[in-house]
Amino acid sequence: MSIAADQLSPRADSDISNLPPQEWDLLVVGGGTAGIVGAKTAAGFGARVLLVERERTGGDCLWTGCVPSKSLLAAAAAAADARAAPRFGVHPGEVRVDFAGVMAHVRSAIAAIAPADSVEALESVGVHVLTGNLVFTGPHTADVAVVDDDGNTVARSVVFAQALVATGASPALPPIAGLASSGAMTSDTVWDLTSLPARLVVLGGGSIGCELGQGFARLGSQVTIVEGADRILPREDAAASAVVAAALTREGVRVLTGVGVVALEAVAVPGRGGALRLQDGSHVDYDELLVAVGRAPRTAGMGLSAAGVEVDKRGFVVVDKHLRTTNRHIWAAGDLTGHPQFTHTAGVHGSLAASNAVLGLRRTVDTSTTPRVTFTHPEVAAGGVSTDQAHTRADLTLLEWGNEHLDRAVIEGSTGGFARLVVDGKGRVLGATVVGPRAGETLGELTLAIKHGLRTRDLAGTTHAYPTYSDGPWNAAIADVRTRLNRPGTARAIRVLSALRRRRVRWALGAVERRTR
Repeated sequence: MSIAADQLSPRADSDISNLPPQEWDLLVVGGGTAGIVGAKTAAGFGARVLLVERERTGGDCLWTGCVPSKSLLAAAAAAADARAAPRFGVHPGEVRVDFAGVMAHVRSAIAAIAPADSVEALESVGVHVLTGNLVFTGPHTADVAVVDDDGNTVARSVVFAQALVATGASPALPPIAGLASSGAMTSDTVWDLTSLPARLVVLGGGSIGCELGQGFARLGSQVTIVEGADRILPREDAAASAVVAAALTREGVRVLTGVGVVALEAVAVPGRGGALRLQDGSHVDYDELLVAVGRAPRTAGMGLSAAGVEVDKRGFVVVDKHLRTTNRHIWAAGDLTGHPQFTHTAGVHGSLAASNAVLGLRRTVDTSTTPRVTFTHPEVAAGGVSTDQAHTRADLTLLEWGNEHLDRAVIEGSTGGFARLVVDGKGRVLGATVVGPRAGETLGELTLAIKHGLRTRDLAGTTHAYPTYSDGPWNAAIADVRTRLNRPGTARAIRVLSALRRRRVRWALGAVERRTR
């Protein structure tokens, strides 16, 4: 994606003379979310912090992930809403998508948010930033290769007491014949498009693949999603996957599941895309191919072994529950650790790791309640114990409230979806899946409930604004409370209390009547 340097690119602080010859309390490697939050946290504690970033601060979330993708989805939603407006009696006319204008909106969103992650913002809170390539040379030392004002590459040695590695991950390419040389796009390079693809094939039906697939379909591309698993969103509730698959199909997306890709093949007309050859012998032609099958950690070439930091077979840095690596003075946070690859996880873990490193704390990570959202329409939001597990465990109960019974969904004509809660025998909320518009906002309350062991009676007893999409989980909680009140022992106690109350009221009324005679 072409971005004006004077607008967005953080200032490359390559003047090594600005780097005082001292031991740094915390060396942060990587200027994405985990690194930025970790560096700011440590600096806030008064630590001397050096952050080294190879390219530009802000990370994947700002430049190629959350911000651009949700900006594109916002434009796509506007197009879809305009096409659907006649159902409300509103007729806006023919919908025309200006793809250049869409990408301009994407760039403007990045430009608006970039200053918060810039070098200047970091330095304003006491973090020194250096742009260059870092290689560890020992347990407490590293070399940083920077380019000076004359264009020469100069190495600078850095000594640190503690370090935080937060170099993130990058899109992975599966070992498919012809893929590496095919010019296929990833979530990093799709933003370089200058025209809307007529035929787009998305390889991978996870969150990224479904979001971008639906987004481009709404903008006017003919989209095919190819997923090797038996359903899209294979990590989510099966019913949620079915709802999203149906929504994609209604919008013209061709969804192929349960079939793998054997190879890529050229088409008869050079320069006109290519074709996927599938395991069942069929072919899928495309003008552009987007690969979205997962992300691999950026840990190669950093000299981690020289620092005594181990990585597993997949390349992820090995960390303990405190985010400490096999070098007790080096910590890691973010996508390179194998923990859930979300911006919010990276931020929380970056702060936790920095606190442990600088203050000597022993705070531990907890990924059991990590919330996640797939920003399709409808959205899929989930956290805690998988709602699919409730079908197989006798100690769990699955509560559900369908959106067809949700007044806000009926009002907006968007009744596809549901709210599901997983509760234990005491009514404690252990997990949740919400499918519907703005499901991610609804999930916030449920994540808090899961983390603090709240019960359905706590949700049911809290007044909720009406009409909102939060009414779904609330109504499910109310239904559960009513079910529990109807259990034999509870119902019997209620009947006894009710009978006693009636007797007292009758006695009181009788006493009043006797006094007035």
